[in-house]
Amino acid sequence: MEILRLDPTVSAGAFKPMNAVNNGPVHKRHANDQYRDNLAAYRAANIPFARNHDASFCSDYGGQYSVDISAVFPDFDADVEDPASYDFACTDEYIAVTLEAGTETFYRLGQKIEHEIKKHHIHPPKDYRKWAQICEHIIRHYNEGWADGFRYGIRYWEIWNEADLDARPDRPNKRTWSGTPEEYFALYEVTAKHLKACFPQLRIGGPALATREEWAEAFLTYLEENRVPLDFFSWHIYCTTPEKMIQKNNRIQAMLDRHGFGSAENILNEWNYIRDWQENFVYSIEQITGLKGASFTLACMAEAQKSSMDMLMYYDARPCTFNGLFDFYTLKPLKGYYPFLWYGMLYGRREIRAVEAPEHIYSLCGADEQGKTLTLLTHYDEDDGAAAKTVRLDLGRKTTCEVWILDETHDGTYLKDTDDLTFTLPPHTCLLIKEK
Repeated sequence: MEILRLDPTVSAGAFKPMNAVNNGPVHKRHANDQYRDNLAAYRAANIPFARNHDASFCSDYGGQYSVDISAVFPDFDADVEDPASYDFACTDEYIAVTLEAGTETFYRLGQKIEHEIKKHHIHPPKDYRKWAQICEHIIRHYNEGWADGFRYGIRYWEIWNEADLDARPDRPNKRTWSGTPEEYFALYEVTAKHLKACFPQLRIGGPALATREEWAEAFLTYLEENRVPLDFFSWHIYCTTPEKMIQKNNRIQAMLDRHGFGSAENILNEWNYIRDWQENFVYSIEQITGLKGASFTLACMAEAQKSSMDMLMYYDARPCTFNGLFDFYTLKPLKGYYPFLWYGMLYGRREIRAVEAPEHIYSLCGADEQGKTLTLLTHYDEDDGAAAKTVRLDLGRKTTCEVWILDETHDGTYLKDTDDLTFTLPPHTCLLIKEK
């Protein structure tokens, strides 16, 4: 038997938004057929932010008529000051439904990834200044009421997505940015300086880094030398262990510190379980929708909360291959939904950290105003043949707890009330243990 020991007398502070996601719920307020809905379940998970990247893949959100600059401002030669040049309708509805779930939009300014053989909208804008002005008017629409708009107070505005993905000059069939790194750096500079001049209170950042850390070094060097604002640095990782995520986070944080951006928010805004993108891709997406994917999610949330990260945004909550929260067709909750639901219960509690923990046991614990604890734990191991672990939860006192379980046969189900906090955990089992 191994011990997971917590010290409820020592607080590590507040819980950060580690159950944020990409994309919102599905809730068609205007539809009278082909109706499906996950608004209530989405709202119950207390999801703080939804990044709207790749929303235009989803017909429920308006498809090609939503979010992307090319959708909102379809004719680049049109008058940037004329409300008639903009098509906000589908994006308005999408953001309204997301807000109805109690979730704030994290707005990605730019374009979705293009996997098709012919590319349409991933090219550098022909006028960077005008592109920045288009972004300005989108912000004014959603935050200042411009063009029959709203006063939502959306705080985070991200400039493009994964411009580094196919950055090598010899890389064919580029998917996110057809220009050079230097062209993206210039676009970011023009846009960030313009938006910060217009909206100094908003959080402007990027670059939604895919993989290339040498590209990130060059980007940060450019910003440093040209005095370009960076309120947050966003980056992505798809991996198989929380440790790999934390290792990359530590490299990113060190990079930010070196270049004078240590105060910028560190936001991981795309992540999920992927063993690789080729031979094991089918295996990977099978895990995303099952128990292993759920356990991986909870383990990553636990380690991210303890790290220098400021926000963790899962990819993806929209109906798609990478959605481990909701069934693609019915939108009913999958096993991966429960880590989000359970993490949402920790908000408003003070974090308690483990002072002793077994290998492969990942935990989160929060105490309410009365000192009563809520503990989440999982046995995550990339090795599918790993043995079960017997673990005793030590809260430093004798107490009775409600226990809820997520495993192969239970979907976040109440298990028992008990004062015996010893549990045998097969790989990927998840528990919620709430002190009575």
